[in-house]
Amino acid sequence: MAIQIELAKDLPDNVDIVVVPACSDRLGGGDTDWDYLRARGFEGNVDQIFTVPGGRPGSIVMLVGLGPSTDVTPNGLRRASAVAARSATRHAVVATHLLDAVPASATPAERALSAQALAEGAVIGAYQFTTYKSAPEPGAFTRLVVVGTGGKRIQEALALGTRIGEAVTYARDLVNTPGGTLTPALLAESAVELAEREGLQITVLGPDEIAEQRLGGLLGVNRGSFQPPRFIEISYAPDKPRGSLALVGKGITFDSGGLSIKSAQGMMTMKNDMGGAAAVLGAFSAVAAVAPRVRMTGYIPATDNMTGGDATRPGDVLEIRNGRTVEVLNTDAEGRLVLADALVLASEAEPDAIVDLATVTGAVEVALGNRVAGLLGNDQAWIDQVREAADRAGERVWQLPMPDDYRKRLDSDVADLRNISRTNDGGAITASLFLREFVGEGIPWAHLDIAGGAWSNDIDGELAKGGTGFGVRTILELARHFSKPR
Repeated sequence: MAIQIELAKDLPDNVDIVVVPACSDRLGGGDTDWDYLRARGFEGNVDQIFTVPGGRPGSIVMLVGLGPSTDVTPNGLRRASAVAARSATRHAVVATHLLDAVPASATPAERALSAQALAEGAVIGAYQFTTYKSAPEPGAFTRLVVVGTGGKRIQEALALGTRIGEAVTYARDLVNTPGGTLTPALLAESAVELAEREGLQITVLGPDEIAEQRLGGLLGVNRGSFQPPRFIEISYAPDKPRGSLALVGKGITFDSGGLSIKSAQGMMTMKNDMGGAAAVLGAFSAVAAVAPRVRMTGYIPATDNMTGGDATRPGDVLEIRNGRTVEVLNTDAEGRLVLADALVLASEAEPDAIVDLATVTGAVEVALGNRVAGLLGNDQAWIDQVREAADRAGERVWQLPMPDDYRKRLDSDVADLRNISRTNDGGAITASLFLREFVGEGIPWAHLDIAGGAWSNDIDGELAKGGTGFGVRTILELARHFSKPR
């Protein structure tokens, strides 16, 4: 359900609940109200919520902890707004004073970023996926009144934050839809609807066109499936662009592992293996609102990875679009095979830079946990630009090394390279080294392994259970401040 977010100088009369910020260093001082709260365990810490009766009959005041006042940032406000929105979903009209927590020293631009983050958090925090509930209890929350000043600049920031929040929830919906429903064809249909709504260009290749384009990795992974593959190319072209950015998103709509089949436990969340594709499409759903001055093209190879009678066998050799051959020794390392074709196609367009987003390895989750994405690439300046965008967007990434001497672990006895390492360690690194083989020479490239971040098993801050939409905000922030790498 869409949430209307508006700015008001004063608190309206017709609100159901009022959200008030509380910082941990502003509790105390002899104030009996704070003494009351502290006696009940409320310290103003991050994620803490406490409700008390409001000033009029039936009204409610919700205090939301932000931690120390000196640590309040746009990212912290996004999280607090999400926590408040999730707790207030039973109320139709919510008012918030969270902008009051922005430091007085903040510039107008910094205050606008805080307002944007607040709106993002409200939309994301109120998110619910109830499509398959027979008797869903949808939230009543439909209107948020942000109490504060700032005029047009803050109103525009709230509107932009709303659109970005909706882009994240769009990506979440895609990831949360079961793999038996969200087939490659349906994913492509959703992309076409998005492109028509947002005025974007789109091309969708079916099986015959994919074969004509010599996308051998995508065709090889698809061999075990009854569902025909798709290849989606979607683009945004502003007037007088200052550069070009290619986005590659892995679109494995369900991953059984193929003949190297996963365990039952390992398959339970594998509808999320198109989290990279969802992030790319989510970003394109809001790109017109962000209006970056960079041409953006998304490349999405879409298939599921199944165990049908003609599935790719371990030991089979596939030929990628650029003519390089790959010995497939583990069919569960399929994402890099479809990404290889997409990276070649993206490179042929000679963009100024490439970013791919993909749920590639369990190894990255072992290394960094399920809240941090691995960041690797071939150009340090471009890696830095991606990392800085992620930091501003509030999506955590961590750069991993990509030592050249690990490349020999991918040497094959019968083909140009193998799709898995000869060793069991460094899986996220060797997967990245594999992908690097298919990036055009001289093109800055960054790889985001979002295998941990694309899915959440619990509620944490702005995260609900299920798909997270990780990467949407980073892409949009990267495009918004894009600078051609040297």
